[in-house]
Amino acid sequence: MYDNRCLRYFKGHKERVVSLCMSPVNDSFMSGSLDHSVRIWDLRVNACQGILRLRGRPAVAYDQQGLVFAVAMEGGAVKLFDSRSYDKGPFDTFLVGGDTAEVCDIKFSNDGKSMLLTTTSNSIYVLDAYGGEKRCGFNLDPSPTAMEATFTPDGQYVVSGSGDGNLHAWNINTLNKVSSWDSHIGVPSCLKWAPRRVMFVAASSVLTFWIPNHGGAGNAAGAQTEQVTLQ
Repeated sequence: MYDNRCLRYFKGHKERVVSLCMSPVNDSFMSGSLDHSVRIWDLRVNACQGILRLRGRPAVAYDQQGLVFAVAMEGGAVKLFDSRSYDKGPFDTFLVGGDTAEVCDIKFSNDGKSMLLTTTSNSIYVLDAYGGEKRCGFNLDPSPTAMEATFTPDGQYVVSGSGDGNLHAWNINTLNKVSSWDSHIGVPSCLKWAPRRVMFVAASSVLTFWIPNHGGAGNAAGAQTEQVTLQ
């Protein structure tokens, strides 16, 4: 990043890569592609370390301990793998019934208790990470781009952009929408939390940085601290 140059290229996929996830504990990362495969890589070497052949568009995520990774695929199936022995196949499979849309993003909460799925039909689902039961679901306004929702660091709320140009927050325990505010950047398709600060960034062609109010997510309307235009 300091020299603004590429250090290594990882070649192998035959179609566009649609999902990436870095291991939180080592130099491994996963990539999911429209060629119906997930590849496991090591940042230190160019060669692919492992391949999983799947159906449909894959979405990938590691849990916070790096011991388990999840792969969502066609038909609403979510497969869980032991990252140390993924070649033995999944040790559990969940089915998200009632939605035939493809999953475009999946992630674990920081406490490892929940999984968050965002679909190409602009729906959000929260699953129990241990049993796979659907805890709750939320619908977004239609958007021309795939949306990415996120858990708050405490795992109690979900925040997402929407096709109406607003940011929305829900409590996953009460199922209530607790906040909604203008994103100021059109349709924010991606949200990320800072690893060590109570701050998140929303992105479209512009980045906006937000800090929740001290009253908690239930009272937060967000505070725009900086706006950066992407070139």
